[in-house]
Amino acid sequence: MARILVTGSTAGIGLETARQLLASGHGVVLHARDDARAEAVQAQLRTDAGEPEVVVGDLTSMASTRRLALEVAESRPLDVVVHNAGVGASDERVLTDDGLERIFQVNVVAPYLLTALVPAPARLVYLASGTQSRGELLLDDLQHDPARRAWDGMQAYSDSKLADVVLALAVARRWPYVVSNAVDPGWIRTRMGGASASGEPAEGADTPVWLATSQEPDATLSGRYLHRRRALEPNPAARDEAVQEGLLETLAELTGTGLPSR
Repeated sequence: MARILVTGSTAGIGLETARQLLASGHGVVLHARDDARAEAVQAQLRTDAGEPEVVVGDLTSMASTRRLALEVAESRPLDVVVHNAGVGASDERVLTDDGLERIFQVNVVAPYLLTALVPAPARLVYLASGTQSRGELLLDDLQHDPARRAWDGMQAYSDSKLADVVLALAVARRWPYVVSNAVDPGWIRTRMGGASASGEPAEGADTPVWLATSQEPDATLSGRYLHRRRALEPNPAARDEAVQEGLLETLAELTGTGLPSR
């Protein structure tokens, strides 16, 4: 059985992913934003074997994300990390205490930092979105500077999800011994997806769980963007090595942490 970290696992697709993995007998490390959420999800997913392990870290803070990475790195090795945590579009441009645009920090900076700081597992799964198809990566304006363009929350979200696909494919190329893929879970009925969404959380969790655990040949291929277990062609920018390297370099400069050569 695998030991799997699922970020953002207190609600929505992340919670359902953790639930399915636990039901299959895997060792799951849950992730919560704060202690109250950690206690609640532990109680919710308690089994006869006891309460699942949970780590706490606020992904709107680089310092908290670093502490989370250190805690995970100092514990037993992980076989898989599912980078599920994310925030959706917002009507206003919000800055974190780090002075970073919030969508960009949670959806892009946090998974990058965790990838760079946590010892590489055998498999990495990055939750993206079908909106990546209309995303664009302006490497000199990843945070939608209001001095350069008007705020568009959905565009900022789409751009962040494209960045997640770029990150997944860049890691697959840089680390050929790691199976790294991005997933579009679909429009799922969660707090982020809304009540009118067409899919149930179990549908959204199916492909991440499959990529995390299956030994089927299709589940062990790397460097892909998938939906419903099928590989799709992502936004052309995702396969552009210059874009991949540009994003990695920009994130390394922003965080002061480069992606290790492993």
